[in-house]
Amino acid sequence: MGRRQVWLLVLTGLFPTVEAVVLVAMGFVAAEGLAPQTGAVWPYDTYHDLRWMFVYHQSWPEFLTTFWLVVLARTGYHVLMVRLAWPDGMPMPSVPWMLRRGFVLVVVVTVVVAPWAVISVAASVVALSWVLLASLLPMFLIAPFMQRAAMVRVWWGGLPSVRLVGWSLLNLVALTVAGAVAWSVPSWWTVLVAAVAGVVNGLLWIRILRVALLAPPPRWARVPVTPFVVLVAFTVPVLIPLAVDAVPASLRAERVLLDRPLPPEITQAVVVLAGYGSAYGGVRPDDPRVEWFSYRGLGPDGEPLPYGPTDTTISMAESVELLAAQVERLHRRTGRKVALVGESEGALVARTYLARRPHPAVDALVMFSPLVGAGRAYYPPPGARRGWGLVTGWYLRALFEPVRLTGGPGKGPDEPFIRSLLDDAPFYRNRFMCPVPGVRMVAFLPYTTAAEAPPGDYTGIPVFQTVGVHGGLLDRTQVRDNLVAFLAGAPVQRTRPEYTLIQRLTAGWQAPPLDISANPAWADVREPDPAFTGRVCVPGR
Repeated sequence: MGRRQVWLLVLTGLFPTVEAVVLVAMGFVAAEGLAPQTGAVWPYDTYHDLRWMFVYHQSWPEFLTTFWLVVLARTGYHVLMVRLAWPDGMPMPSVPWMLRRGFVLVVVVTVVVAPWAVISVAASVVALSWVLLASLLPMFLIAPFMQRAAMVRVWWGGLPSVRLVGWSLLNLVALTVAGAVAWSVPSWWTVLVAAVAGVVNGLLWIRILRVALLAPPPRWARVPVTPFVVLVAFTVPVLIPLAVDAVPASLRAERVLLDRPLPPEITQAVVVLAGYGSAYGGVRPDDPRVEWFSYRGLGPDGEPLPYGPTDTTISMAESVELLAAQVERLHRRTGRKVALVGESEGALVARTYLARRPHPAVDALVMFSPLVGAGRAYYPPPGARRGWGLVTGWYLRALFEPVRLTGGPGKGPDEPFIRSLLDDAPFYRNRFMCPVPGVRMVAFLPYTTAAEAPPGDYTGIPVFQTVGVHGGLLDRTQVRDNLVAFLAGAPVQRTRPEYTLIQRLTAGWQAPPLDISANPAWADVREPDPAFTGRVCVPGR
């Protein structure tokens, strides 16, 4: 290894080390997994920068100033990395040519990567694993094409070599493992992990550049494959939720209780709260003690009204009021204690109800696929001129516009349900998974929930971790039996080591949470921040 390559390793190790020192000194534990990406081969370094930028800015001038400063800094960094990694004995392009090429490509890569960075921030608002996956898979798809762009003259044409794709995959794996280890080790050991990860990044710079330069002429050299791949990448966010819905044999929570009479050992009446985008046609459950929660409320006869997917977009406050009325009526009608069984948004509604409008008759809460750690980012309402995540909000509105025009169930990033998560974020970040006096609680968590929030002590209630995707649990018999057992009074709890592993492996791909104390919109709430404490249910100040 030559002198230039040694300097490259020093530099790629330095920048992650500096970021790790800052994060550890701040106690910003939720973001420690991001530090190894600071010196990564692009586009992952750009993805790292943009996630910080989209969370931590308060105005258009501030964002645009930061944007161009980052573009210029990354241009210089990439040109320096390429020159230091350039193989000995091979003609090197001139510095002016590399600066021009580097600047153009940094702008192109930033524009291409920006939607996925914004989607990553959106994932931290709604705490949905498929949203995070939708932001990450396109990165892997376009990475081999972007990584050779600064090194070959015809960057837009042809297919990358198999070896380059392999090294690109190794790059993703290395960053994933580094993020997991950085989060897992105690405090200042994170700095050492970041430094080692930076050196690995440097070795990957050397190998990827060499493979790109020494590769034989690519197939389809004159075909604009790179632009086509970028367009394909934009379809991923649409395809992932369809793939999730297509998972076979998944068990929807509401089907456990609505399609058959309750077993005799369950003595409560039950309200079943379905999730976002659900619909209810008005068909009564088989058991008169069971009711389907209606996002439209009760009719004149006291029965839950039918509702459609768009009705699930109402604010959390409205849903809580409707649930309070339905619980009161069900309790009066049956004379029984009431159990709440909620899935996804329904779990949010039920837990928020217990915090704001609890009824003494409610003695049990079961949450399926709850949105753990929602509200970790923020953007102000459309009329605001300043606020954390201002540009992010407008970017999300632009991204969502085609969905709105095609008749999707939601009303965009400013629909009342989403704004409820944003406005009451401190509660959902710190209190959502905490016990309620007098109420037995359990959360059934599919493995994908592990990717929905940074690792940490995320729950103060019993959890049952099981195979499944958000809104669908695959082990039908086991989940049904444990749900019935819990409602009958038995304790239910199961944790799995692979769940924790998934949490840590996804730590580096989360967007950094917005500091609760930094946001004036949350100034009235004095909640500790799990992003810094590393745990939930910490008493407020």
